[in-house]
Amino acid sequence: MEPTTTPVLEQCPANGETRGIALFCHGGTAANVEPPRERALSLVRMRAFEQFVHRTTADRGIATALIRYRVAGWNGEAADAYNDVRWAIGQLRERDGSDVPIVLVGHSMGGRAALRAGGEHQVTAICALAPWTPPGEPVMHLRDQTVVILHGRTDRWVPARLSEEFAVRARRSGARVARFTIEGGHSMLRRAHRWHTFTQDVVLAGAGLEPMRPDVANALQQASPEGLAVPL
Repeated sequence: MEPTTTPVLEQCPANGETRGIALFCHGGTAANVEPPRERALSLVRMRAFEQFVHRTTADRGIATALIRYRVAGWNGEAADAYNDVRWAIGQLRERDGSDVPIVLVGHSMGGRAALRAGGEHQVTAICALAPWTPPGEPVMHLRDQTVVILHGRTDRWVPARLSEEFAVRARRSGARVARFTIEGGHSMLRRAHRWHTFTQDVVLAGAGLEPMRPDVANALQQASPEGLAVPL
């Protein structure tokens, strides 16, 4: 069955001039051609991230947007979430111009979509939260890109070893990668404020409005594996 719906882009403007955009990409499932449910935990959690970042950065010039995919699944080679994220980037570019930095924030399947779209024009950083990165996920397009990963150490849905393997390969491809682990699982509910503030800091730095927070800056400079398994 082919997707028949269209993506929805929920947008919150910056207060004043738009100096950067954070695009939030929620999770989903491996295979599902039905639209995401409004009360799906993956969507609810990502909306909480988007609202927190908007509340704390809008006065700095950050606009936020949340992409709601056409369908809830990745769906193999169709890579529906990735294509929807690319569509959203195009919409933001049309709205705000081609010189405003865009930081992608994605959780789980949304992390995979954000990382897959990380080579798009204007994308200046990716913040991947417990990303679903199966073996063989492409990395070459991330050369010279800034990639920051945060993963729960007891994640049972998407084991943390997957993002570790991805981070190693992305670094070898020439990406600037820092990877952190945190106590908790896939829903990011435990120590939620730390997940939120970490994302906020990466967004501000990725948009060029703040220096990168010291622990991330240090991890980006550390060799593997130290810079790819930093406890938060």
